[in-house]
Amino acid sequence: MENMEVVEDLLIGKYRILQDTERYRFTSDSVCLARFVRAKKWETVADFCAGSGIVGLHFFAENEGVSSVTLFEMQKDLAEMSRRTVALNGLEGKFFVENLRLQDIPNSYCEKFSLILANPPFERDGFEKADKGKAECRKELSLTLEELVFAARRCLKFGGRFALVHRADRVAEILTALKNAGLEPKKLQFLAGRAGRKPYAVLIMATKGGKAGVDVLPTLVNSKEPV
Repeated sequence: MENMEVVEDLLIGKYRILQDTERYRFTSDSVCLARFVRAKKWETVADFCAGSGIVGLHFFAENEGVSSVTLFEMQKDLAEMSRRTVALNGLEGKFFVENLRLQDIPNSYCEKFSLILANPPFERDGFEKADKGKAECRKELSLTLEELVFAARRCLKFGGRFALVHRADRVAEILTALKNAGLEPKKLQFLAGRAGRKPYAVLIMATKGGKAGVDVLPTLVNSKEPV
């Protein structure tokens, strides 16, 4: 499939991002995730399953005090597009891109990050007829939920935070996986397309080594719910 790259305004400051109109593009869920947590001073951030880099870039643009952002993306073409987005915004030295699987993150990243953000593949079925690259972004072909959570635990500092967006109907599975890995859920918010509508997604923030107790926020209405 031919790549059709465009440059789009992030609508925050002068930041811009490269997108491929013929491939999987970021959705409003990524923006909701980037706004779900706020940066602490000298935050060292990782964006797992970064895709085009939207979550990490959006978080950086909206928060002061971010020391660095490392984008982890397994698909080479998306990782290369992220590198060009970094250069386009003059963010070399602040942003770093790693083209590898989360299962293969080297030991040099162990306990490195104070915050990890993730909009991972979350579908178990479907996409059989989709472009393979697009399917990799949405379906658990190369990364399971347990592998994602293990990678987050491994790369987080003690007291570090892990925030992700996922399917609402998998919330019990997600909470169990987090707690089993020593990542204590501390903040939870469902996403719905309209007020009173059944939630389609959930935002969860967990802390490595945190105490029990979760703050459940009112459902967030996201009128740009992905189809």
